[in-house]
Amino acid sequence: MRCNFPSNIRSYSAYVQVKIVLEEKPLCWRTCGSAWENWVRDHRGLLQILSPKRRIPPLYPILDAAQFRSAPDPLAAMVQFTEELLRGGATLIQYRNKSANGRAMLAHLRELRRVTFGRARLIMNDRADLCLAASCDGVHLGQDDLSPVATRGILESALPDASGEKREWWIGFSTHNLQQVSEAEQFPVDYIAVGPVFATGSKANPDPVIGLEGVRQARGVTLKPLVAIGGITRENCREVMEAGANSVAVIADLVESPSTATEQFLRILR
Repeated sequence: MRCNFPSNIRSYSAYVQVKIVLEEKPLCWRTCGSAWENWVRDHRGLLQILSPKRRIPPLYPILDAAQFRSAPDPLAAMVQFTEELLRGGATLIQYRNKSANGRAMLAHLRELRRVTFGRARLIMNDRADLCLAASCDGVHLGQDDLSPVATRGILESALPDASGEKREWWIGFSTHNLQQVSEAEQFPVDYIAVGPVFATGSKANPDPVIGLEGVRQARGVTLKPLVAIGGITRENCREVMEAGANSVAVIADLVESPSTATEQFLRILR
């Protein structure tokens, strides 16, 4: 079978030509090796320009409810934290809660939706039902959650909003090794999260660290926006992006001074 990978792909700058290359992977893309992988990594910005619906901000803050458990009023603390993220320039925020019951999480989500509405996309971790109930903008799924196909079906079946328009739902999917990233490329998801890139304390039983090389390898097997997660700080975020990520998900390095930290992250990443 003839290879349809352009011999001089870096000269393919015309919109239509690049669009064809991006939407129809070379028949030999798994055997063309470094040429294809390097081109995808080098043109990660172009991938988003040509796919407006898939644009993702360079910083993806995760509001982990566990970080606020000891606060006198955890919900008030989460709302204040969110307000500061927004003040610093955050436009995409995920709410994650691995311990509360559904009723408590829904109460949290509705308050966070009130604060973020019209200012940032709000993503619910794991639960498509709560995403719908609180009018969030999407859901982030793990390896053991409802499948992306089933989740997409649930979200797309939702009634139109007050204007009569169908919502644009975002679905993210967590991966922890190259095989999972390759499989996720075929799923109906808007971005793929990969990690942990570095050691992290945000999970009780974290998956093995993939390092910067893991990010580079992941970039070589997917055209979808890639969100790197795990131990990412202002000191190392730039090299994570240079390894091929489109965005970095951050938890711990935003907690102490969320507004200032957000501004600094965005200054480094842009």
